[in-house]
Amino acid sequence: MNKAKEIKMAKNLYGHQVRQWCGSCQHKEIENDGTRVCQLMNIKVSQRMVCPRWQMCDGLKNAGLQNGGVVRLRGTLEVIIK
Repeated sequence: MNKAKEIKMAKNLYGHQVRQWCGSCQHKEIENDGTRVCQLMNIKVSQRMVCPRWQMCDGLKNAGLQNGGVVRLRGTLEVIIK
C-alpha cells in the first residue's frame, strides 16, 4: 500500500496557510530555463522538494498584511479571490 506524502503547511503572521515546499522557500532561485536551485545547498531541486532548511519567502510572510488585495487568474485579469 502506497502512502501519499503528507503536505506540510505553515502559517504566516497574518494567519494564512503556506505550503512548505521549494516553491515557497526563501532560498530558491529560478534559472532562465525554469529549473530551481537551492542557494543554501547549491544544487538543482525538484519543485516539490522540502528540506529541513525551508524558510518562508518574504512575499508569503507578508501575505494578508493589507486589506483589499485580490488573487487574479494567471495570464488574465479575472479576479478569483477577493
